[in-house]
Amino acid sequence: MSAIIDRVAGAPLPRPGVSSRPRTGEFEYAFPAIRGIQAGREYYVTMCPLRLIPRLFVFDEDELKPELRAQRNLNKGRVPEIARYIVENPNSYVFSALTASVDAELCFEPYAGSGTGKRVGTLTIPMSARFIINDGQHRRAGIQRALAENPELGDESIAIVLFLDVGLARCQQMFADLNQYAIRPARSISVLYDHRDEVSGITRLVVFRLALLRDLTETEGSNLSGRSRKLFTLSAFYTANKALLDGFDHLSLERRVDLAAAYWEVVASQFPEWGQVYERVLTAGEIRRDFIHSHGIVLHAFGKIGNSLIGATTSPTGWDRRLRKLADLDWRRDNAASWEGRATLGGRVCKSSANVLLTTAALRTALGLPLPPAEQRAEDAFRRGDT
Repeated sequence: MSAIIDRVAGAPLPRPGVSSRPRTGEFEYAFPAIRGIQAGREYYVTMCPLRLIPRLFVFDEDELKPELRAQRNLNKGRVPEIARYIVENPNSYVFSALTASVDAELCFEPYAGSGTGKRVGTLTIPMSARFIINDGQHRRAGIQRALAENPELGDESIAIVLFLDVGLARCQQMFADLNQYAIRPARSISVLYDHRDEVSGITRLVVFRLALLRDLTETEGSNLSGRSRKLFTLSAFYTANKALLDGFDHLSLERRVDLAAAYWEVVASQFPEWGQVYERVLTAGEIRRDFIHSHGIVLHAFGKIGNSLIGATTSPTGWDRRLRKLADLDWRRDNAASWEGRATLGGRVCKSSANVLLTTAALRTALGLPLPPAEQRAEDAFRRGDT
């Protein structure tokens, strides 16, 4: 089912119980295919070897104005990531089907005249036909780049859903319909399910190892409602752990998990409110509403500070001496003197990169730690009123 047969028109193509149709003298592609009906229109599902994807499926000219094409502009920054994903995971990568329109007369010859067999057959398309991808142009570009790095991938295949091209307006509507309900999964559930990324694995192991974090961390969503009984999100700990363990890739996975778990256990001990939420004395909503120490921006700052502490000593006792000062800070959200313009803007918690730098700088200063150059520049600009 994965092969495409190139043939010259007029060449015999025997089919059990089906007579060959007259040929037009045009070179053609023959796809093994399944025929279906959707919204009263025929469509076809087939397989295509990866090596033919760049040749067959073109990207609608990105120099045209949006109203004259049927796709968004190609985001070229995504292409290397997709190609790297294929090349680095040749035994486990997964792609969903490409969806395309074809602007030519199609001929479907079923293998049988009745029953389910009449839905399976050969789809014949002239080689002069133009294929336009309605959904999957970034996957197509990623496949093309991956083939340049590893041509052996060319014999593998990808599913194709083919529709008849009935004009620009219809193709544009197909693009709108295909993308209208497409929603990226929350970052937290991606971390939960990602078994390739080491930081995702470390984050899961750390959160599930510590009872308090396991109980108070939302593992599916990346936003917490006021009524949620969770204090943290898994995505926030992912970001924090990425900062915490930056530069320690030379350590084994087990060692990094042990370090991260020990560090967050020390951090958690500085905030009695976290323990009170765990023990159901206070609600998570109250803490998140009134304080900032459980918000993602502060966890990120803790990760950056912890990176420096681990670099100085791997002893939790040394971290504890430094981090005890955290308990003396006024973490109330309405403490504008400390947090406005750093962790909050107009009383709302912000997590831009600039806010992360300023929040981290404030915490380092409170802990008596030197500021790295980037944080020092951000701090100087903040004090001059440039931010």
